[in-house]
Amino acid sequence: MGRNTKYKLDSLCIAIFTLCLAARFIEYFLIETDRTAIGENVFHKAAGIIILALTLKRVNLTWSDIGFQRNGFVTSMLKGLSLGSVCFAISYWLELTILALQGNPAHLEIYISSFSLTGSQIKNTDFVFFLLCVVFNVVNVWMEEGIFRGLFIKIFSESKSFMQANFIAAFLFGIWHIVMPARSYMDGEMSFAAMVLMGIGYIILAGIMGIKWGLLYHMTGNIWTGLGDHLFNNTVATNMLHVISLNGADELQIVRIMAAQLISFTFVLAIYVYRSRKKRVNKNVFN
Repeated sequence: MGRNTKYKLDSLCIAIFTLCLAARFIEYFLIETDRTAIGENVFHKAAGIIILALTLKRVNLTWSDIGFQRNGFVTSMLKGLSLGSVCFAISYWLELTILALQGNPAHLEIYISSFSLTGSQIKNTDFVFFLLCVVFNVVNVWMEEGIFRGLFIKIFSESKSFMQANFIAAFLFGIWHIVMPARSYMDGEMSFAAMVLMGIGYIILAGIMGIKWGLLYHMTGNIWTGLGDHLFNNTVATNMLHVISLNGADELQIVRIMAAQLISFTFVLAIYVYRSRKKRVNKNVFN
């Protein structure tokens, strides 16, 4: 592949990211689907999947080429879900322990939170809300893993090393998440300084998550393990299983997510380093 072609593909990735980010800001600030009975900003994710499909056709790639292979789907998904469940089990225990030590005993509750037509937040335990939560989050992770891991790492790796491509994709994934503190600032829920600090925190945390899922993509050769872990994070740990204390619900949710992601990141990175060293040793032996 020529240098000009690689440059054009890199530019295409940036253009796709900019377009998807614009759609994300429109839904968060203007449509605000998550503040309706739907409870999730899902439309820009669905649009992102359409953009991804059109891009794959444009650059002559298939879904399988970016990691969506049929072979190994079940096994890889179970590995990702298992990774998420084990790490979040530890982080939930940590969260409950911290609250107990603060004299604020807490317990777990399972429900889906959404907004009523009057704008008040309500707890939903009907099956249909759990089903919609899963469906919306499948759309969510399909779009994000497909674009940030599948497409971006695939294309950036044409002109860069895998780790460089992974870091670029992870950085863009971090930028992707600054919309949340930006909206909180616009709504008057935090100061400008707090928004900046929270935005930096989101870039770092989402960046770490992106690097981890990129490593899983590289090691497994498919998207499913990272997608399974991502799905557990978004569906169960964020939207379904809540920690209720005397002060309300999920007051330490960010601690829960950070702890689980740092644990799983360390685990995945250790496996990647071990395999890389083993591969180099074997290569030296046979050379």
